[in-house]
Amino acid sequence: MVPAMTDQTTVPDIAPRRRAPDLAAGAEVIRDHLRRLPNAPGVYRMIDAVGEVLYVGKARNLKKRVVNYTHVARLPIRLQRMVAETVSMEFVTTHTEVEALLLESNLIKRHLPRFNILLRDDKSFAHLAITRDHPFPQLVKHRGGRDRPADYFGPFASTGAVNRTITALQRAFMLRNCSDASFATRTRPCLQFHIRRCTAPCVAKVSEADYAEQVRAARDFLVGRASDVQVRFAEHMSQASDALDFEAAARWRDRIRALTAIQAHQDINVEGVVDDADVVAAFQDGGTTCVQVFFFRAGRNYGNRAYFPAHDKQATVDEVLAAFVAQFYENKAAPALVLLSDAVPEQDLIAEALAVRAGSKVEVAVPRRGDKRRLVEHALANARDAHGRRLAETSTQTRLLRGVADLFGLDAPPERIEVYDNSHVQGTSAIGAMVVAGPQGFVKAAYRKFTIRREGAAGDDFAMMREVLDRRFARALKEDPERERGQWPDLVLIDGGLGQLSAALAVFTELGIDDVPVVAIAKGPDRDAGRERFFVPGREPFQLEPRDPVLFYLQRLRDEVHRFAIGTHRALRTKAMGRSRLDEIQGVGPGRKKALLHHFGSARAIARAGLADLEAVPGISGSVAKKIYDHFHPAD
Repeated sequence: MVPAMTDQTTVPDIAPRRRAPDLAAGAEVIRDHLRRLPNAPGVYRMIDAVGEVLYVGKARNLKKRVVNYTHVARLPIRLQRMVAETVSMEFVTTHTEVEALLLESNLIKRHLPRFNILLRDDKSFAHLAITRDHPFPQLVKHRGGRDRPADYFGPFASTGAVNRTITALQRAFMLRNCSDASFATRTRPCLQFHIRRCTAPCVAKVSEADYAEQVRAARDFLVGRASDVQVRFAEHMSQASDALDFEAAARWRDRIRALTAIQAHQDINVEGVVDDADVVAAFQDGGTTCVQVFFFRAGRNYGNRAYFPAHDKQATVDEVLAAFVAQFYENKAAPALVLLSDAVPEQDLIAEALAVRAGSKVEVAVPRRGDKRRLVEHALANARDAHGRRLAETSTQTRLLRGVADLFGLDAPPERIEVYDNSHVQGTSAIGAMVVAGPQGFVKAAYRKFTIRREGAAGDDFAMMREVLDRRFARALKEDPERERGQWPDLVLIDGGLGQLSAALAVFTELGIDDVPVVAIAKGPDRDAGRERFFVPGREPFQLEPRDPVLFYLQRLRDEVHRFAIGTHRALRTKAMGRSRLDEIQGVGPGRKKALLHHFGSARAIARAGLADLEAVPGISGSVAKKIYDHFHPAD
């Protein structure tokens, strides 16, 4: 939710040329804005000379808040640097301070200002969904917008947790997970029926009323009425046993065991947490912070995830936690209860903002004793352990990057390594791939894929590499010629040999780039790992010792880009295979396509159908039928 904007003031102070940071000049820019600022709530943005947003802040009273930045002697060093780089400010007034807080987190997510505390790794979570738009609802994994009528359960901290839960729920409730299109075209039960994970409603092996009872039991279980469901299942097992139908009794027994297995992995006995709750605990040490989030829904543990927000070393744990909560729930609804490890500034205001987003009351609390506090302490212990593991990994990563710098003669350990590879099958579905790595490991948000467009390039590995690098660095020259956004690599690693290296160097020469180190890594004889050869401009090709840790690291980089390239290529090829000749006909959308396939069974049968047969399909008018017929029977 984005708050209503009642007023916006932008003063074009940004100079077209760069200037050195000047603390006095920055303070004067801010002071100049004070004369026009209202005594109202809102959001302010500080902007540097190239138009980048330095900082986004919110205020109950804009004028009183912004004036603090003019007293530069009282500011910490971090904020003095920010003020020195400020050449312009933008303001948005809002009706309330809650709206300002909501807008602030939205703008932080959009601009990623480097002086704000940033939650970068904030992907959407997977949910379970039981659909409501079909007589026989399906049980599916869902991620993204909730545009389909369904009951959603979650979030789950990992995709693996969702998949395991779906498998267990299928054993217990035997709901279908096939698509509606597959459901409509089946003529006999699929494998799920034979392994007792579905009752095969697609071929009328179960009545609509009995299937509805299965769905009701699954919903009851997922909303926390597991004991009621188990009692009903036990009664069915007992009735089947009394009737000497031991096969049916065994099936009910297996379903009860499946329920028990789910609860053994997810149940947790915490008095006072009977509804949905999130536990958010932060541990800080050495200038870095780990925030651990546990998800509890209907009394069950749906997993946990660790986050490492980017922040200045001087930021306190309560400041980091407050910023984290505001940004974490910016694109998702908070549960009824959010338990924190530490009290945060403006806690009541944050709770009110979360309630506005969720559309229901949200309590933000810091328990001091009892079961809830023990739950927070458990999350805090997990945060401490994850923080320790991250420090160990970072230390190892630093040593490896130092080794890479020594190996390739770099001035310093690389902060950003870009690795490139191509993938295609005889020139079809040709793509290029880029992965990025740095001191914190792989930066998956920076991964990029390139669909090969140039005529004649697909299938030619050297031409594909030239196209990928040309597009990547031509854009970098256009968007960040001064290399100030941290998006330029300190090392480019190419999966290939001397030919690929020559193609890369030709692109850089053409673009006038002469200061980006480029290295090619070629697979050894018989593609043996450990016998890779490295090609560096101006040096003879060389190999590393098979047990060299730097070699293992470079192999990981090469393998990651290979994995990403192959996965992207397969997805593109699968999408192309799923296309039908019907997709080429203007006016035949998903609804008509579905009606045609249901009526004829296949695209080949549609192509052979006569005009009268096409007109007989529900929803296909005479003009549309003529268009389809003409498409498959063009005039000679």
